Amino acid sequence: MASKKRERTIGGKYPVTPDGRYFVVRGRLWRLTNPALPEAERLRLVGILSRARSALRRASGSSPEERKAARRQVQESKTALGERGPVWWTDGAPDYNRHMAVNTPYREWFEALGAG
Repeated sequence: MASKKRERTIGGKYPVTPDGRYFVVRGRLWRLTNPALPEAERLRLVGILSRARSALRRASGSSPEERKAARRQVQESKTALGERGPVWWTDGAPDYNRHMAVNTPYREWFEALGAG
């Protein structure tokens, strides 16, 4: 990468792939939220996800059923946001969610960051 252009990051810390599909944490790709979601819907779903994660933390000493319900709520929220489940892009490209960046077509980009 000869260009000195600033890479897109999340929180100034986690690089985002050039196609905007993933961000990288400790070398692993994590799928981003579907950018086609209307902002109001995205915010609503993020609120639900935050409450579900909070419920999951509170459920640590709860019954297995309560923990299962909290995990299901997190899963449903992340799927609705496009971070899990079917991919939100339509070009037929495979999903590399949770793969190590160096084991995907993003390898050269990731290594050029100097983080690999």
